[in-house]
Amino acid sequence: MNSYKDLIVWKASVELAVDCYSGTKAFPNSEVYGMTSQIRRSSVSVAANIAEGHGRENTGSFIQSLRIAQGSLKELETHLILSGRVGLMIEVDVVRLLGQADEIGKMLRSMIRSLQQKL
Repeated sequence: MNSYKDLIVWKASVELAVDCYSGTKAFPNSEVYGMTSQIRRSSVSVAANIAEGHGRENTGSFIQSLRIAQGSLKELETHLILSGRVGLMIEVDVVRLLGQADEIGKMLRSMIRSLQQKL
């Protein structure tokens, strides 16, 4: 594998970020610096940390970046849950995005375990 762009988990994370941007377009203007920003920022952070860690070309650093991506993913999940609870996002969208996040979380955990075994 030559590029982070070849990683399925990175591709899925980018897709999640795109979907989060779409999902927050209908949020009220009063949330531009609140929940809209938080959801977008944390969703982008997942893919960005995967890319950054891969670019360091050091397995230990990559594992650490994948763990940071996991943290961003959990942050995103929390924002999505709250958005549904306060009525900013409809439940079907929350469930769909949380499902994507869950799959990415499984991929991250699997990748971390695999890389740890190589150390």
